[in-house]
Amino acid sequence: MLKTFDAAIIGAAIIDIPAGPVDASVFETGSHPVPSVTMSLGGDAMNQAALLANLGHSVELISKIGADLPGQMILDYCHQTFINTEHVIRDPAISTGINLVLVDAAGERSFITSQRGSLRRLTLEDIPLDIFSDTSLISFASIFVFPYLRAPELAAIFQAAKKAGAILCADMTKRKNQETIEDMRPYLPYVDYLFPNLEEARLVTGLKDPEQIADAFLQAGVGHIVIKLGARGCLCASAGERFYTRAYPGARCVDTTGAGDAFAGGFIHGLLNHRGLKVCARYANAAASIAVERPGALQNEIHLEEILRRADEI
Repeated sequence: MLKTFDAAIIGAAIIDIPAGPVDASVFETGSHPVPSVTMSLGGDAMNQAALLANLGHSVELISKIGADLPGQMILDYCHQTFINTEHVIRDPAISTGINLVLVDAAGERSFITSQRGSLRRLTLEDIPLDIFSDTSLISFASIFVFPYLRAPELAAIFQAAKKAGAILCADMTKRKNQETIEDMRPYLPYVDYLFPNLEEARLVTGLKDPEQIADAFLQAGVGHIVIKLGARGCLCASAGERFYTRAYPGARCVDTTGAGDAFAGGFIHGLLNHRGLKVCARYANAAASIAVERPGALQNEIHLEEILRRADEI
């Protein structure tokens, strides 16, 4: 059956304002000049959607924003890049999320977020489950971001995605309420590909070793676990296959903002093109390596030719 969209991406669409490099002295002076202060689109779902659209895929964004200028900026970008926004809710009662991103000298980030913004406002009622049959792949861009989407709601969303016959991918962020892998069991069996980084996976499993962590997720029902290991690349595991893929060796880290989303987008690009798991992992590491070399989550600046070139060098 021909699908209208290659991918539907569910999650946050916000504005990022990264600044850096900074250190603790930023709070001790009245003014703190830095080499770079930029503004870009951000949010896990927006980042994935922007990258996949830039790589030539038909993409639908499912999110919630405010009826304000930042929200209009997000919609304008989506319209310019042919990202479908039919199911992006504009809520006049909230403001579109804006993240201040403080980047240190090593490229690591600290976020300042608005409690009243749209970043964490998505609910089950905002997600039209009946449209999932119209897309080949569903990506839930970040487990633990949304306080109104916990285990029962995620199970409902993920079950609907699988019932519709879509490939289901999911990314994670750090747990917010001491959740464990046992709390995740109601929805993990629906997930075909899960993309936690090592710290996130360690927190929910209580384990340190990536191999043991992979075993724990597979035992919990995940089809494929893909653990992001930063400069070490990634570990991919399923019931019948397990391997490490190294990171792109020539990357120079400036800012890790959006790197995990680029990783997921690169992997999804491979899946949509029916590539094997090892090729998908190389695409993912290549995309992430490009993302860390520039300030902000500028996924529209990650091009297929560069991903393919770097993937060949991994």
